[in-house]
Amino acid sequence: MPVSVAPADAAKVEMLVATTRAPSDAPGVLFGGARADGSSFRDMVVSIPPNREVGSIQWPSPGAADPTRDFALLSETAVAPADLSSSLARLTPKNGRVLVYVHGFNTRFDAAVFSFAQLVHDVGAPVAPVLFSWPSGGRLTGYVYDRESANFSRSDLASLLRTIAANPKVREVVVLAHSMGAWLATESFRQLALEDGRVPAKISNLVLASPDLDVDVFRRQVREMGPDRPHITVFVSRRDRALRLSAVIAGGIDRVGAVDLSRPENVAALEQAPGVVVLDLSALETSDRLNHSKFATSPEAVRLLGDRLIAGQGFNRSEVGVVNAADAIGGVAAAPIFLFAGGR
Repeated sequence: MPVSVAPADAAKVEMLVATTRAPSDAPGVLFGGARADGSSFRDMVVSIPPNREVGSIQWPSPGAADPTRDFALLSETAVAPADLSSSLARLTPKNGRVLVYVHGFNTRFDAAVFSFAQLVHDVGAPVAPVLFSWPSGGRLTGYVYDRESANFSRSDLASLLRTIAANPKVREVVVLAHSMGAWLATESFRQLALEDGRVPAKISNLVLASPDLDVDVFRRQVREMGPDRPHITVFVSRRDRALRLSAVIAGGIDRVGAVDLSRPENVAALEQAPGVVVLDLSALETSDRLNHSKFATSPEAVRLLGDRLIAGQGFNRSEVGVVNAADAIGGVAAAPIFLFAGGR
């Protein structure tokens, strides 16, 4: 539920939210895990408490949030589809850059909103934040339901990306997708390429964090996006416990986000996905006991996102094969990040 006021030293993140979730009848719950017939849109403002560590979220206790110590919702306003472009134009900074975030498996709507607000604040890059929230059931036992909900939402995400790219104030779009959301994002990119002949040119980067993707399927998705696809960057960790479980559910097939890059056959398989840069974050330590959200919970990874990927720089071919953590992250002491790009 929205709170009326936030302390003066609290930060605020305003975002546009597109969702294929159905509205909830439960008190204090905007959207649950049920599927809606189409997308709806909200403008939401989140208050972030002061004196917190980068990568952390101060979750409110049951009941009203205390914005002096918790993440809190300050306001939420319905946006009519006809007003989406004007709302996006208002939020878009002078650089014309938009960040679209697609969350992963087992994610409630409120968790998606607060997690994205945390990331936008900690990254610190001037962007218009857009959250795409698909109808995850928010249950550990709901893997199959969530997978089908991701499939259900492919056309809606593709339509949203078309709308964003068509906005005259938008110059560049970066899409960041986590876990099962990476499946949804890559399928939507593939759909755009097949239906429109290419992914919109304004979409410059697709960042896949801990992607819950079969390696063989991923290679084919990338190929079917066509030659004029965006740059693709993949964050992986062989210590990702959540993706180990996903691999068991998938019949023992390794997931892209947990691939062990010390094995030459895995490197060879990913190199067949042309133009893809893979960063191995296995050595980074975070508070995430599952090692599944390092892109958002590791201060080093957050800095890398803000300084390089969301800022539109990416990695050029001359850097491939020589970048280590100290170079890529900006002098942070850590074990090397393995980095390569598949050839065209």
